[in-house]
Amino acid sequence: MLLDGVNHIAWISKDVARLGRFYTDVFEAEVGPTRDHGPGETMTTIRIGPHTELNIVVQEGNTEADRQTPMWGRGRIDHVGLQAASRDAFDAIRERIVAAGAGDGQVNDFGGVYSTFFRDPDGLEGEVLLPKA
Repeated sequence: MLLDGVNHIAWISKDVARLGRFYTDVFEAEVGPTRDHGPGETMTTIRIGPHTELNIVVQEGNTEADRQTPMWGRGRIDHVGLQAASRDAFDAIRERIVAAGAGDGQVNDFGGVYSTFFRDPDGLEGEVLLPKA
């Protein structure tokens, strides 16, 4: 198998402190620092497993987090980050993404990880990540 699980799930929140307390109290998660992530935007990571995080974004003026609708009417997740099982797996996945026309294969260096983005046939953005050793 080329993947080793989910690296992260990203979504928008209006109160990351409240969300962080919930995941800490209920799941013993570890809340990382909040950092700038673009104009009027911050991101906080909440580690929920050995290599799985929630990437919580707060954006000034974005009211998407206020929408509370019934199941299957809530919209889609912003994106999912998938964990590559190894460097060879990351390279193979990247080649397959390009061959499928699902992405350009660009590799991003985000400090602790390498990443490449793709869009699945439904248009959902995905990211494949490879932690640096």
